[in-house]
Amino acid sequence: MTDKNRVFIFDTTLRDGEQSPGMSMNLKEKIEMAKQLERMGVDVIEAGFAISSPGDFQSVQAIADTVKNCTVASLARASEEDIDTAWSAVKGSAAPQIHLFLATSELHMKYKLKMTKKEVFDTAVAMTKRAKKYCSDIQFSAEDATRSDMDFLEKVIRGVVKAGATTINLPDTVGYTTPEEHKAFFEEIRRRVPELEDVILSCHCHNDLGLGVANSLAAVRGGARQVECTVNGIGERAGNAAMEEILMALYVRKNFYEVWANADTTEILRSSSLLSRITGVKVQPNKAIVGENAFAHEAGIHQHGVLAKAETYEIMTPASVGLKESNLVLGKHSGKHAFRDRLTTLGYTLSDEELSEAFKKFKDLADRKKSVYDKDIEAIVAKETVQVPKTYTLDRFVINSGNTITSTATVAVSREGKQTEKVARGSGPIDAAFKAIDKACGRKFDLDDYQIDAVSEGEDALGDARVVLRSDSGRTYSGRGLSTDVIEASIKAYINAINKMYYEEKEN
Repeated sequence: MTDKNRVFIFDTTLRDGEQSPGMSMNLKEKIEMAKQLERMGVDVIEAGFAISSPGDFQSVQAIADTVKNCTVASLARASEEDIDTAWSAVKGSAAPQIHLFLATSELHMKYKLKMTKKEVFDTAVAMTKRAKKYCSDIQFSAEDATRSDMDFLEKVIRGVVKAGATTINLPDTVGYTTPEEHKAFFEEIRRRVPELEDVILSCHCHNDLGLGVANSLAAVRGGARQVECTVNGIGERAGNAAMEEILMALYVRKNFYEVWANADTTEILRSSSLLSRITGVKVQPNKAIVGENAFAHEAGIHQHGVLAKAETYEIMTPASVGLKESNLVLGKHSGKHAFRDRLTTLGYTLSDEELSEAFKKFKDLADRKKSVYDKDIEAIVAKETVQVPKTYTLDRFVINSGNTITSTATVAVSREGKQTEKVARGSGPIDAAFKAIDKACGRKFDLDDYQIDAVSEGEDALGDARVVLRSDSGRTYSGRGLSTDVIEASIKAYINAINKMYYEEKEN
């Protein structure tokens, strides 16, 4: 296959994805996610919308300085200040990109922009030229392209390509189109604008009608050679096209699509799991590719077929998406060398400090569990690789609970070496513990969500607790805690969320 058959993967998990409710990430989490996307081999990481907030600018700048093996982009409106700020944020990247956008549909121009077609055209061209003075790699997005007048869209595309745009993105901003329409739309644009032969033509599909992935693949059939997508399909409203589904469709049906992508599909599951752990939002069990049931077979006839030959009911192998199927791997007598080797096999590279901390957690877990599984180890490592400064640390807790008494919790936490111990009652042991922590911190936290799951099988399974707290400003912070004791895991998750909130408030 020639380069004309390559499909570039533009990941916008950290920009469009993070804009969805409950998906906010702090600086360290964004950097960790960006490193995983780099490891996966995506072509472009859209690190954020630099002008939207000081925190977004800082995260875009930090990712641009950290990531070395793929392009780092910042979104910008078609305005001088936005473009200047975007360049300031990404200029440290080994391969920077400015991604500017301007709506081209009659609906958006009239009611949102309150601009004429001439004003939109002139602005698009002028701002592309301004961006080009800073950076050779310029992407222009015609917002709401699929609902735009074709003649006007053609004119804008010609104008911005002449002004220096190297990628033209035609978003289905509100997920309105259908696969048949979308394929024909891209074919018509390519027919009308032969200049597109020298630039990358991109699609960006939202999932409002559940067609985000189907429309993206249809765009590829119509000539698009970049797909904008997110891990787990997160994004505004119903989300974006899911990267893992697009990649595996191109991989499994390569003879049909006759294109290829450079991303490493064996990193899919790890990317999905990392995002879920960072945000505290799990994918549904029947989610394609990365759901818990994606490679599960319960029906007897299916089980019989898979045992006879996997291809009867599996069109892809678990290994192709990075699913490890090991059982017991290490125990309490295992040393650090064996632990490091197992991490390497699982795809993790830790610093000496991170390894030492993770190994201590592993040894503690091995003393409390009969069997330690890969999922247990991955849970420990994921927790250790995304950390924020610990404003509060848990010292001890005591719970009194039963079906004939009111639950009472005593919790002691430390801040800057000073210990505070408080007692509270609640409707259950978890509620009582959270109220005691509130008292110890001297602040009432609003609990938005709470979940507890078993990481692996067995009576002594490691409990994975997730807590989401909401600040006075409405921003949410997810916390995570691991322990074989579900109450301890819950308390750790609550304190972890509090520490994230304090860290972000301090940084901003």
